[in-house]
Amino acid sequence: MEEELKCPVCGSLFREPIILPCSHNVCLPCARTIAVQTPETEQHLPAMLHPRGPTAAPGAAAVASGPASLDYDCGAGGGGGAGGGGGGGVDHADKLSLHSETDSGYGSYTPSLKSPNGVRVLPLVPPPPGSSAAAAAATPRGGGTSSSLTCPQCHRSASLDHRGLRGFQRNRLLESIVQRYQQGRAAASAAAKCQLCDRSPPEAAAVMCEQCEVLYCAACQVKCHPSRGPFAKHRLVPPPSQEGAPSSASGAGGGGGGSKAPGAARKPPTCADHELENYSMYCVTCQTPVCYQCLEEGKHAKHEVKPLGAMWKQHKAQLSQALNGISDKAKEAKEFLVQLKNILQQIQENGLDYEACLVAQCDALVDALTRQKAKLLTKVTKEREHKLKVVWDQINHCTLKLRQSTGLMEYCLEVIKENDPSGFLQISDALIKRVQVSQEQWIKGALEPKVSAEFDLTLDSEPLLQSIHQLDFIQMKCRVPPVPLLQLEKCCTRNNSVTLAWRMPPFSHNPVEGYILELDDGDGGQFREVYVGKETLCTIDGLHFNSTYNARVKAFNSSGVGPYSKTVVLQTSDVAWFTFDPSSAHRDIVLSNDNQTATCSSYDDRVVLGTAAFSKGVHYWELHVDRYDNHPDPAFGIARINVVKDMMLGKDDKAWAMYVDNNRSWFMHCNSHTNRTEGGVSKGATVGVLLDLNKHTLTFYINGQQQGPPAFENVEGVFMPALSLNRNVQVTLHTGLEVPQTVRPPKLSSN
Repeated sequence: MEEELKCPVCGSLFREPIILPCSHNVCLPCARTIAVQTPETEQHLPAMLHPRGPTAAPGAAAVASGPASLDYDCGAGGGGGAGGGGGGGVDHADKLSLHSETDSGYGSYTPSLKSPNGVRVLPLVPPPPGSSAAAAAATPRGGGTSSSLTCPQCHRSASLDHRGLRGFQRNRLLESIVQRYQQGRAAASAAAKCQLCDRSPPEAAAVMCEQCEVLYCAACQVKCHPSRGPFAKHRLVPPPSQEGAPSSASGAGGGGGGSKAPGAARKPPTCADHELENYSMYCVTCQTPVCYQCLEEGKHAKHEVKPLGAMWKQHKAQLSQALNGISDKAKEAKEFLVQLKNILQQIQENGLDYEACLVAQCDALVDALTRQKAKLLTKVTKEREHKLKVVWDQINHCTLKLRQSTGLMEYCLEVIKENDPSGFLQISDALIKRVQVSQEQWIKGALEPKVSAEFDLTLDSEPLLQSIHQLDFIQMKCRVPPVPLLQLEKCCTRNNSVTLAWRMPPFSHNPVEGYILELDDGDGGQFREVYVGKETLCTIDGLHFNSTYNARVKAFNSSGVGPYSKTVVLQTSDVAWFTFDPSSAHRDIVLSNDNQTATCSSYDDRVVLGTAAFSKGVHYWELHVDRYDNHPDPAFGIARINVVKDMMLGKDDKAWAMYVDNNRSWFMHCNSHTNRTEGGVSKGATVGVLLDLNKHTLTFYINGQQQGPPAFENVEGVFMPALSLNRNVQVTLHTGLEVPQTVRPPKLSSN
């Protein structure tokens, strides 16, 4: 966690940290160091450094000959209040190293400062007295200068107002955690003792050997663990008490002994703009705590605000949920490290076995085999070293990620323990994003070994004597891939779509160039290819409802196609669940209620389609009339995907519909009106649509009663639910309904 508590500029633990607009933190003294003051006439230029001494030529940087260091002053604009031009340099700024930037784009050499953490900062230095730049820097506030500060981590610039650095909020939570961490580290460092000392009490531990796992003081380390001989490759690190200080800090901060507990009563934080007011609300628009006076003065009057306590709990819950994900990944990483260490041991053992077998075979051959023995041993050694190097690299990489994730987890847990809602909300959004990004870095395949412990080398000792000079390892022939394993826990169906996932068996050495996914026709027919590619997850849309599909997958490479996996059986939904489709609807259509309610902003008829497509089976859905004004005539039915959407449904040859008013209805296709039927709709009415693709008919219902005869027959192909309406009608879609079993006789008009 210590990396989370260090300033990116000075590299030390935070002192009086402030929160920048980009959500990063920086020490207040460091902020004064990197704050820059720019004349308004040069605001379009980046922050530059001006050398002390004679005035340099405009646009050119003073370059010292040879490696001699340059002497620069660092301006501290905005640090003391209203952004005065003097500001002066900060003492510890001179301790930073000065380097040249050859890739800045502003001249051959651009001096810059580099912090102990390696972060480059470019403070503006006051120009020489009497120069035009000095005159501009001395201009009073509002008279030609402005102050800004660039974040040393993301390099985003933030302008300072008349309050200067006081305009940035102070990170009280971080400051409290740093204080507890320092107390815990001091206590933990005092507790680490040498394990081999004869003295009483033992001396404080100076180092620990990672391989021996023993703590040594300086004297015992020289005597018992010299850096030579068998100990030459051992690694000495600082005592674990210092690395484990965060856990001790947690106990120190919460204990009751001498230190002040973090949960003790503290003065409630006050508003930065109104020092007499406490924070009471949270502005969702500005993402900052506000007081009552901020709302009264109108600065946040029209913004969305919520109670401070409610938002505190909500953000704590979000952070906790994100931590659960990264905690699971950290647990997997620890188990993965154990697996890698076991592979190391197996590689060592298998390598020794191969060497012994190889030596035995080579010694059994005649003198002609002797010259080849060394070559074969070299190949085995190289193979072993390659595998060891790959595994060690993977261990180091995974250990680094695990340490970063663990530090972030410990820091987040300390943040969650805090009882300061406003302080928590100041950093919670950025912290949640960091945790999510940290979780995403455990990408697919990151926790899988890159090499196996097995050696793919086979020595054939049976060739005749004349073939000894050509003796070599039999290279592993590229064989076809093994059988893929279907991941049943990831396979699923939704509506008329199925999703399948698979993977290769662990430690499979044969290369895989791609996969072939096959699916039958849902009726026990032949398999057909539906996907060919390198992905191991595939979703197939547009299947039949209420159908059973069989799926299988196989892998292929340059040697050929491997065997099929086991067959998985997938059942699509019995009934269709769908909504109106906003992507294909006319632009005048207005959808709400999760795209289940449709209305229109125009007096003309406009068409909207459903998200499902039907080509087989029996399907039924209903539309409830929520609003019906001025006796319009909406149309209900089915259509092709390319139906015309700026006129009534059924006027072209791509739609089959029933349009209805408050008294009667008609069926329409290709602008042909048929079967006028008495009985209309009103507010609260329900229109049902029955599409039977087994009998190839389309039937309509109003309030549960069949409206006229079957409207259309011999309908074949792929159809989508459709509706046309204008601004006088509002309709809500209901899907996933059972097909009506009883049909009442329709009322036919005598027209």
